[in-house]
Amino acid sequence: MLYYLFEYLESEYQFPGATLFQFITFRAAMAIIVSLLISTIYGKRIINFLRKKQMGESIRELGLDGQAEKAGTPTMGGVIIIIATLVPVLLFARLDNIYVILLVVTTLWMGVIGFTDDYLKIKRKDKEGLAGRFKIIGQVGLGLIVGCTMYFHGDITIKEEKAKSETVQKAAVGEEVSDFNPATKSTKTTLPFFKNNEFDYSDLITWISPEMVRYTWLIFIPIVIFIVTAVSNGANLTDGIDGLAAGSSAIIVLTLALFAWISGNIIFSDYLNIMYIPNSGEIVIYITAFAGALVGFLWYNTYPAQVFMGDTGSLTIGGIIAVIAIAIRKEFLIPILCGIFFIETLSVMIQVSWFKYTKRKHGEGRRVFLMSPLHHHYQKKGIHESKIVSRFWIIGILLAIITVVTLKVR
Repeated sequence: MLYYLFEYLESEYQFPGATLFQFITFRAAMAIIVSLLISTIYGKRIINFLRKKQMGESIRELGLDGQAEKAGTPTMGGVIIIIATLVPVLLFARLDNIYVILLVVTTLWMGVIGFTDDYLKIKRKDKEGLAGRFKIIGQVGLGLIVGCTMYFHGDITIKEEKAKSETVQKAAVGEEVSDFNPATKSTKTTLPFFKNNEFDYSDLITWISPEMVRYTWLIFIPIVIFIVTAVSNGANLTDGIDGLAAGSSAIIVLTLALFAWISGNIIFSDYLNIMYIPNSGEIVIYITAFAGALVGFLWYNTYPAQVFMGDTGSLTIGGIIAVIAIAIRKEFLIPILCGIFFIETLSVMIQVSWFKYTKRKHGEGRRVFLMSPLHHHYQKKGIHESKIVSRFWIIGILLAIITVVTLKVR
């Protein structure tokens, strides 16, 4: 909103300082400041409101140290993250940008699913909440929306670099030279270790016949649905001890902010030989607002937590991260960048699969880990949860650095 106001003031009245709002870096800085202030100042009021309404977490007895003390701690704290993200986005982002619209829809969609789940848990006084099939339906529905928008919407394009020979030839005859071809629809994405770090989804189907390219959506949309579902569930599983999900997510989204800024800047994307995605720079505003909300939430969520994000926060966080990665065409970097989510999910899959296999074969279920997800395994080994979180954050930072480095490994 403020973007349009200052754009009008600058064009009509040459209002001093109004041109600052044309710069993504300035609006991103304002977004993170405002989101931090909202999540820290108003976060306390929201926590008090949740406590007043007796929105306390019901704790199942899992035999973990310090578990009993957490009973009654307000949950649904993800509301803080959602509000602190959306307010600065509405103030500083361009609301006609398709990527911003898609992220707002993602936040509200996943927020409603998570809120419903948390509310039912509190109302029923158990840990079941919303039935798993309804969560999956909601995640698949969001994936369908994102996939269809990314594939069919006319404003979602990329610009590819021209061949050097073509550029030199045009320059030689005095024609205007541009290093990029016109913006086009494309199903190309980023894939490390491949030539030019690019991969086209259409390659998965055009080997049958070049004419099959028109059916690429049959491949692309299911992959998007899988990514959205997997990352949101991964974030949900990671949210098990104080500060782990919020801190890990902040590291992830700040890395994605770097990618979005470079991908949306024609100069830097050309210099670094990275895919240029027109209009994607506006995603940086959303990411910085989101990062500020996560860091502000950590003020109350670090050990000992005064509030839990609940599924309201964890499902929303996972959904947003997935959609950002898909939007800036970095979804195949998720297993590295979101390595914490990945290993937490993998630990659950290994534990459940091995238990079922050994029970069927030996009549008694056996375990690989003392408990899953993985962070509970280390709790069972007697490591304090604050130390576990700190070490997971360090690993998250290392994975973020590796993710950035892979962009130049060809």
